[in-house]
Amino acid sequence: MLQVRIHGRGGQGVVSAAEMLSVAAFDQGRHAQAFPSFGSERTGAPVVAFCRIDDRDIRLREPIVEPDVVIVQDPTLLHQVDVFQGLKPDGWVLINTKRSFDDLGIGELATRFRHERLCTVPAAEIAQRHVGRPLPNAALLGGFAALSGLIALQAVQHAIREKFSGRIAEANAAAAAEAYAHVQAEMRTMQEAMRHAQAD
Repeated sequence: MLQVRIHGRGGQGVVSAAEMLSVAAFDQGRHAQAFPSFGSERTGAPVVAFCRIDDRDIRLREPIVEPDVVIVQDPTLLHQVDVFQGLKPDGWVLINTKRSFDDLGIGELATRFRHERLCTVPAAEIAQRHVGRPLPNAALLGGFAALSGLIALQAVQHAIREKFSGRIAEANAAAAAEAYAHVQAEMRTMQEAMRHAQAD
């Protein structure tokens, strides 16, 4: 079972992100569930949503305390909330920012987790260009598809088109595609750097 925890703030589409991810998984023939953490949902307040994906029926209903994946929609949460709490050693981390992990003050993550599974993507900037608003959720799902290889970009775009309609759907699908390409490029750069380091 793949367990995904998404952190953000009210108004950023955190719950919608979990819902779209579950639809994308379902589209690929998997079982999936998505649900929010029940707390303050006012605009700007920290919000958490969860998504579980499996090849079998999912009977668990409790919040995810040991995620395989952490997606952070708002990097200002990094020093306010322990977003990485319980993250498994081989887990994936995707953060909405153009800054590096070192610049964010969380460089130690690279030593505690698998470096090739940690990535940043400027999802809010990508969304601003395509959608006209800095809502990072759809772009981050495209980035996650590239980072993990567990969900196809086409499935993410299908889920986006089920959630939205018309121009908004196509703009978010384009944002997801750009984030997907961005993360793929970041991963290629990282792999090259690792190869050079090993050669030295």
